Amino acid sequence: MPQSEATSKQAETTRNNSKGGLFDWLYTDIAIDLGTANTLIHSRNHGIVLNEPSIVALNTENQAVAIGHEARLMHEKTHQKIRTVRPLRDGVIADFEVAEHMIRGMIKKVKVRWYSSTRKMVVCVPSGITEVEKRAVRDSAEHAGAKEVYLVDEPMAAAIGIGLDVHEPVGNMIVDIGGGTTEIAVIALSGIVYSQSVRLGGDELNEDIINYFRRNHNLLIGERTAEQVKHILGSATPLDEELELSVKGRDLVNGVPRTRIVTSKDIREAISESVNTIVESVTKSLEQTPPELSADILDRGIFLTGGGALLKNLDKLITETTDLPVHIAEDPLTAVVRGTGKVLEDLEYYRAILT
Repeated sequence: MPQSEATSKQAETTRNNSKGGLFDWLYTDIAIDLGTANTLIHSRNHGIVLNEPSIVALNTENQAVAIGHEARLMHEKTHQKIRTVRPLRDGVIADFEVAEHMIRGMIKKVKVRWYSSTRKMVVCVPSGITEVEKRAVRDSAEHAGAKEVYLVDEPMAAAIGIGLDVHEPVGNMIVDIGGGTTEIAVIALSGIVYSQSVRLGGDELNEDIINYFRRNHNLLIGERTAEQVKHILGSATPLDEELELSVKGRDLVNGVPRTRIVTSKDIREAISESVNTIVESVTKSLEQTPPELSADILDRGIFLTGGGALLKNLDKLITETTDLPVHIAEDPLTAVVRGTGKVLEDLEYYRAILT
């Protein structure tokens, strides 16, 4: 389709959508980035209205007592009558019932009017998930009140979110590094030409840091502390000025609280194996890309999205390994939900990419 014709079609679709229906005010249409670490929600005509951790606090009767930020504050600090659960693992739903609690609770937080119901819901999913896992996402969304549920692959949503025209006959490589998975995809003509879903992300880096302290310092630290260490000290290549941080935890020898000083070099070594796995996956994806699309990627470079894109010097390491330009998306944490929101705003124009 010529570019002018495609532009005309998009404009016509947008005009049709803008007319709306007589009873649109009764509904809340939303797009969800259902992530392992964080869940983000885009509401039609309101933009991103929620960004909270994907965690639920439950009581002994399995009733949700806190969701999102409130539950995160309780994480690893609960007593016997409250437990915290992260219902998603490796980018997919691991606990169906708790995921439903979480989705329902988060939707309730963003409803514009108490009496409105959710009509259309667009949910992004990892490109490598099975049909059974897709069914679990659909069921959770429907049980949470959605009348119509649409799924879109995360790398496709990320590409749309950073402003790429996915309908063009041009190759774009997206590397979306989330909490549970790293999604690598080559996109052209509204489809994914090649994709690789590596079940490794920010959570694995946290685990690497926890294991490093246990192994090298006989110190037990929690997940929240590991996350903080990763944000402050984590890097993929040596920094111009190495950093250090005082970290508190429990001594595994005598059981009392202790403090240890670690440097960015220590943490870089701790996470190096996982980081190298991500980079190797990018290289493998390039090897599997058709030659004409490889030429496009050479010109346009690789686009990094997701929270993992914020790891210091990761773009530099990928460039050194592949000799290709690497671009970190503006606000990479919200790229996927921004793209999912664009799909929600113009479902007809993006019909071809829905799964």
